[in-house]
Parts: sequence; structure tokens; C-alpha cells
Amino acid sequence: MCGRYAITLPAEAVGRLFGASGPPPDFAPRYNAAPGQMLPIVRRRPRDKGRELALARWGLVPSWSTGPDSRFSMINARAETVAARPAYRGAFLRRRCLVPASGFYEWRQTAHGKQPWLFTPAAGKAFALAGLWERWSGAGGEAITSFTILVTDANADVAAVHDRMPVILARAHHALWLGEAGAAAERDLHALLAPAPAGALRRWPVDRRVNSPENDDAGVMEAIREAKEGLLP
Repeated sequence: MCGRYAITLPAEAVGRLFGASGPPPDFAPRYNAAPGQMLPIVRRRPRDKGRELALARWGLVPSWSTGPDSRFSMINARAETVAARPAYRGAFLRRRCLVPASGFYEWRQTAHGKQPWLFTPAAGKAFALAGLWERWSGAGGEAITSFTILVTDANADVAAVHDRMPVILARAHHALWLGEAGAAAERDLHALLAPAPAGALRRWPVDRRVNSPENDDAGVMEAIREAKEGLLP
């Protein structure tokens, strides 16, 4: 799964990198982005084929639900079943988005507890994770825009740490994922949900301070220098 990630670029830089136009929303860099927070996504604007950068709550709230429910975690959707699950199918067909990220965290089980690792692009400053978004409206007029991140099998860069990873979309596939050429065949969308190629990511262990979302500073992304039992060579 993907339970934490980072997006450290300024809003204007995120918009330029992912082709969004218009004034970007105001958001601060996140070094330890956590579920429930308002975070940037890139989606098609509703009235044209352009892209917009918007803020959405991490943790999908289906439009037909009674509202957010802390008993269920909808921060991730499995690529293998996303088209069949009622909570995700409508968004998979019509409301796909890019989730800009500078890196993501995964945890490896060791004899001394779970050790967090950070994975970042081997090239470039950020990549796009495959996401779905929804808009929920309550009877009292309240509204929530939310999103989830798709996850798939781990590639060779991640497998030694965890068996799952977020879907990373190649830049050449952004337009197809966003539906900018019209409705895409499901088989073409599913073809995008494969693990990233080996060598696409760098990795290093980080301090367990990242376990708490209250620790949201650049230091949580730094490699730990001390050799600790349970770390990979």
C-alpha cells in the first residue's frame, strides 16, 4: 500500500511540471503527506480539455455514501479490482487524476519493528501517481473533494521492502489516464496499472519519525547514516 508520500515542489512548479493552467491553489510542501490531509491533484477541467491543479482530501469518499467513515480506509485502491469495486468503478471510468509526488514511503518488517524507506524518482524531481477523485455533497450543503491512490505489485526496486507500490504513470501516459482524448477503453487503462520499470526509483532508509504525521519537515526524508540491524545492504 501507499500510506505516506511527499510533494515538496512549490505549487507553481507542480502546475508547470504537470501541464496545469490557471492560478494554482495555495499549499505548502509536504514531506510526510498523510491520509485525511488536503493535497494537490491534477485533473481535467470540467469544461475543456485543459488541466487544473486542485486540492483534495486523501481518502476517497464515494458520492453515494453517507459521508466520511473512519471505519474504512479508502486511501488506496487495488489496481487488480478497481474496475469491479462499486466504491471505485465510477471514478475509474470518469474521474481519474494525477497525484504529484516527490517520493513515497514503504515500511519493511524487521525483527525490531517496521523500518521506513523512502523511494524517489531516479530521474527528475517528481512523478505522477495514478489517482481517482470524487465529489461528495451532504444534505446540509457541505462538500468534499477526495482522492485515492492506485497500488499494484512491487517492482524490483521496491520488492525487498514491500510487496506493493503505488502506480507511477509515465509522462507519455498522462493524457490517456486523464481522458484528454475522450473515453478510453478499460483494457487500455488497465495496461497503465503495471509496476514501474526496474531502475526507475532510488531508495534509502529514513528515521522512524516519519511514522507520525506530526513530523512534517525535510528531515524525515534524509537517509539515516547509522548502520542498523534489519536494513538492506
